[in-house]
Amino acid sequence: MNQRIRLPLSVLLTLSIVAILSTRFAAAADDAGTTAALAAAIAGPQRSDANKARDKYRHPLETLTFFGIKPDMTVVEVSPGTGWYTEILAPLLKDHGKLYEAVGGGAGAKKFEDKLKADSAVYSQVIVTTLQPPAQTEIAPAGSADMVLTFRNVHDWIPRGTTQDYFKAFYRALKPGGVLGITDHRADPSQPQDPKAKNGYVRQDYMIQIAKQAGFRLAGTSEINANPKDPRNQPVWNLPPTLRQGDKDRDKYLAIGESDRMTLKFVKPATEAQTH
Repeated sequence: MNQRIRLPLSVLLTLSIVAILSTRFAAAADDAGTTAALAAAIAGPQRSDANKARDKYRHPLETLTFFGIKPDMTVVEVSPGTGWYTEILAPLLKDHGKLYEAVGGGAGAKKFEDKLKADSAVYSQVIVTTLQPPAQTEIAPAGSADMVLTFRNVHDWIPRGTTQDYFKAFYRALKPGGVLGITDHRADPSQPQDPKAKNGYVRQDYMIQIAKQAGFRLAGTSEINANPKDPRNQPVWNLPPTLRQGDKDRDKYLAIGESDRMTLKFVKPATEAQTH
């Protein structure tokens, strides 16, 4: 009688172990496939040598992996600038995902549009939307995005007083459970936050507070883009790649490298109860 009971239990246990291992193997295979696709996009010919040279500071493979990107996601990149990250995101998402580029106005928007038009093989599937708070904030259909990404932009919004308008737009575009990924120049935590962020740096705790006020939950932090050599006591634009001072102290700033940066992952809660 005891033997009859033990046999079905052992079979169930075996089946459970097999199911768990199969799930883990599938997840590992999926992660390996994503890493390979991401590495191929980073190494692709659509990227300039000058942009590739900055990988040692911006760590695109590690950064996007930390945020949890997948090739089949719907992703919104906010304020892409000259398209440094767009060159990676567009080929990664072209076949199985969707990429929205939320662009402001002015000459920069025209240059970015020209960049996309110049290489339709890479950028033909990119959807450009307008983000000019407070009037224009629909960066993607509400609740449609798996991920919103913004790289080194929040410090520009703080002096304009439009930061919450941006974060509300992110929240609205994301699905419940969707990810907001942010990198930005990180201020010295021993110094008070400048309400105008005049030197381009933002305290990490201040950035987290901004996101939480918009309803996001902090899901993780990373030191991937940290630079302990950055004294953070000069305008960030003195450092490369801008080198705003020209030849003045150029060697000093080149020796420091690009800025110390926070890398933060937030999640739009699946339910309102998870907001806090």
